[in-house]
Amino acid sequence: MAQNQQSAESALEIDRLALQLAKDPRSKVFMPLAEEYGKAGMWQEAAGVLEDGLTLYPGFITAMVALGRVYDQLGQATKAKAILEESVRLSPENLRAHRTLIKIYQSQGLMESARQSCSLILAINPRDEEALSIQSALSGPQAQKKEPATPVPSERSKSMKGEPETVSAVSQVAATTSTETAPDPTDHIGERPADLESGSPPAETAVQSSSTPRADVVVQLESWLYRIQSRRHDRDSVNESHRKAS
Repeated sequence: MAQNQQSAESALEIDRLALQLAKDPRSKVFMPLAEEYGKAGMWQEAAGVLEDGLTLYPGFITAMVALGRVYDQLGQATKAKAILEESVRLSPENLRAHRTLIKIYQSQGLMESARQSCSLILAINPRDEEALSIQSALSGPQAQKKEPATPVPSERSKSMKGEPETVSAVSQVAATTSTETAPDPTDHIGERPADLESGSPPAETAVQSSSTPRADVVVQLESWLYRIQSRRHDRDSVNESHRKAS
């Protein structure tokens, strides 16, 4: 009995709104009238008043979304998709449009488009339960199979990858160092550690601050080069002293 009363009230409201629209065809009363048609399951009538209203008010986002949802109820997915996509182009944050689009995209197998609409909803409201549920379904085992995980490279491969110049430089300096540090009959300094006149060698300081394979290589190179330069300087000083003495 309550249902009959509700139906009677809905019919009265439809009549009232329809009469008001007839008196003023440019009135936006077509929106509540379409809503009442929808509540009564009169989807064709709802589509008619919305289409007429949009001819007078093109770009009216609320009416566009409402018409898209009515088309969806009528099983006209192509029309629904077209007008809803146009509505989100004009108003990207229209959640009602995205919800209906997700349903249409899923029915048409357009999963990537469905994921995009779902992500947009969650960007606006991260706690949207419906969108979270859909996102979980769209990211299920089948989706994971299509996107295999990329192998993670080892630490050694990551440190060596993209550094051929560094590796080559190490080899070259190592060869030079082996020649420069060979025992020399005129070298009276022997294996004495070469220290800077101003204090500790730079290599020690660099070692404390280095934390990557590349930095370690640079520190080693600087140490070798410093030894070579220091020994050459000391050797030249000794030779100069010998020449003055003779």
